Amino acid sequence: MGIIKHKPTSAGRRWASGYTFDEITKDFPEKNLTVALKKSGGRNVYGRITSRHRGGGHKRKWRIIDFKRDKRDVQAKVIAIEYDPNRTSRIALLQYDDSERRYIICPDGLRVGDTVMSGENAEVKVGNALPLEKIPLGIPIYNIELQKGKGAQVARSAGNMSVIMAKEKGFGHIKMPSGEIRLVRLDCFACIGQVGNIERDTISVGKAGRSRYRGIRPYSRGVAKNPVDHPMGGGEGKSSGGRHPTTPWGKATKGLKTRKTKHSDKYIVKRRK
Repeated sequence: MGIIKHKPTSAGRRWASGYTFDEITKDFPEKNLTVALKKSGGRNVYGRITSRHRGGGHKRKWRIIDFKRDKRDVQAKVIAIEYDPNRTSRIALLQYDDSERRYIICPDGLRVGDTVMSGENAEVKVGNALPLEKIPLGIPIYNIELQKGKGAQVARSAGNMSVIMAKEKGFGHIKMPSGEIRLVRLDCFACIGQVGNIERDTISVGKAGRSRYRGIRPYSRGVAKNPVDHPMGGGEGKSSGGRHPTTPWGKATKGLKTRKTKHSDKYIVKRRK
């Protein structure tokens, strides 16, 4: 996959960059593997905005991704690499020996014509899914289950990967993409490799309209508002707020820990910070 820098034919185009889409081999998704995607506009079930700056955007269809990889010991062939507008990574279309088709997150290095398999007897190679106890230490992994049979929850976005640091007492010490080290049961499944589309972070949006295509609405800085509208507003001339950064409702936004105590905290060996 390559990055293309656009010619500066306009102010918005000057800094924009995008994908070459060299790896994409199929333009339209499988009809029976898609469902309608309803947009919320950031509103909850009561119609109140709980996530600001959302709305609009291009119409999309949701691709049904196989995060469980529960079709065990059946070989599948990669027949297409596709673009998914709902996630940062690419997706691969698999066709199993019994002709069933499924989508998976496409790892870096997986190509059309390759074969993948899921199960305890699967080979340790890119795209295969195995239980953590069968995966050697230091091998890059992605799509990691935290509970057996629930499906992958960790390391699913573009460029992400984790590593098994150690194994003891039925648990693997997994180094997460954030740097956190966490205990995960060895009977949980994970996929071999690193999620593809690694250069995604180098893309420059370039113009406001391109954010609107993605469903991201504009927002104003707090320091640009009046005191009645934001705690950081007001002041003579330009000011940097005069206080620690906060939300419009006065809650600190930098450095304040908001994570509540969870039952799963006991599985954290080392925090990310």
